Amino acid sequence: MRRVLATATATAAVLFGTALMPTAATAHPTDRQRCTPVRSTVGFYEAGVVATEEMTVPANPRCTTISVSHIRDPRVPGDHCQTFYVGFWPVGSDGSLTYTDRIEACAAPGDKPVVIATNVPDGARFIVLYQIDYNDPEVQNIRFSIWR
Repeated sequence: MRRVLATATATAAVLFGTALMPTAATAHPTDRQRCTPVRSTVGFYEAGVVATEEMTVPANPRCTTISVSHIRDPRVPGDHCQTFYVGFWPVGSDGSLTYTDRIEACAAPGDKPVVIATNVPDGARFIVLYQIDYNDPEVQNIRFSIWR
């Protein structure tokens, strides 16, 4: 059974010296041809949240979103849903991240990617985060692809 969230808004501040602000998106599919996929890698775990390593949005004027796909929990093979959000560093940042709202994304292999942030400019530095369902990050290591 697929779950879909209503539209979410961003908690972002003005980034990159322009009015473009990455924002959380409605949980709906995006066009695979516009963005490039990469496999997620764990950067850190803290207080029930796992984050990917830092990534940078490549130059691609046709891709202004960050999406996730191929979501799976290796311990629960039928679980293809997780709650994600994105943290962005503004240019010249002192390390403070700006976060989008959380989006529940469901995407089994073969499903279209689910958009978790929109209005993302080329060169944006970001991490993708998700909350774990168990107390031990070694127990739940969600695997997914990131489209940027």
